[in-house]
Amino acid sequence: MSLDRIAPALFVLLWSSGWVVAKYGGIYSDPLTFLAVRYATAAILFAAYCQVAGVHWPSDRSTVVHAIVSGVFLHGFYLGAVWWAIGQGVPAALSGIIAALQPLMTALAAPYFIGERLSPLQKAGIGLGFAGVALAVLPKFVGAGHAEIPTFPIILNVIGMMSVTYGTIYQKQHLQTGDIRAIATLQYVGALVVTLPFALALEPFRVELSFGFVALLVWSVVGISMGAILLLLYLLRRGQVARAASLIYLVPPLAAIEAAIAFGEELTLPMIAGTFVVVAGVYLANRKAPQTAPAE
Repeated sequence: MSLDRIAPALFVLLWSSGWVVAKYGGIYSDPLTFLAVRYATAAILFAAYCQVAGVHWPSDRSTVVHAIVSGVFLHGFYLGAVWWAIGQGVPAALSGIIAALQPLMTALAAPYFIGERLSPLQKAGIGLGFAGVALAVLPKFVGAGHAEIPTFPIILNVIGMMSVTYGTIYQKQHLQTGDIRAIATLQYVGALVVTLPFALALEPFRVELSFGFVALLVWSVVGISMGAILLLLYLLRRGQVARAASLIYLVPPLAAIEAAIAFGEELTLPMIAGTFVVVAGVYLANRKAPQTAPAE
């Protein structure tokens, strides 16, 4: 089985686990502090891996700068906003709904930034995917008394979603060449540069060194920061940016399923039905337009 076939499924599986990590990471560390440690560890491990593998580093300054800037948006602002918002009381499921807006934002912005066009079928798939996410998660908040959720963290969560949308397009614009392993290393340098000052300014930099913290850190770095991100960069380079972003639709329903299996959280019928709708939407959004035979 080729990497092109299994990469989307692996990416979604790894990326969705990040919501579980975000929910429980606060037990052992403050959110921005955890992310700063995670980014530093990921950058060091990536750099060591690149050295052993003989990866060719970008030789021009512009590629280095573009890689660092893309990391600021893809990881630094995005995860910083999401983790901080969850730490301030935004439910992980609601945060997942906000994250699911990214494909719509990407589809709307891509024509203006990179001239990318979607077919009507792909547009229908994106709309269907969002409907599936709403069906899967929104019933949890109907009449559930979530009026006390603070407004500013939700706004910051939305800003984080907009940040990763722009970072995805920026990646497609400026980083079409170069070894993705070297680019990923530089991106985590950019994420650390923007996250560490906020962690030092807003948090006491608390870290509880325990087995739980180490386990979460190892999975966050190896499984998500290295495995999932390499797969995402691969997908962005191989296909349309909006089609790659549509895979994000699968994250909230899958994260709900993972939470049900791992922690016994309720898995409702709307979640199950919404997951099937999401899968159908992602399938349509990732279908290639039919080739028209040339006129004779």
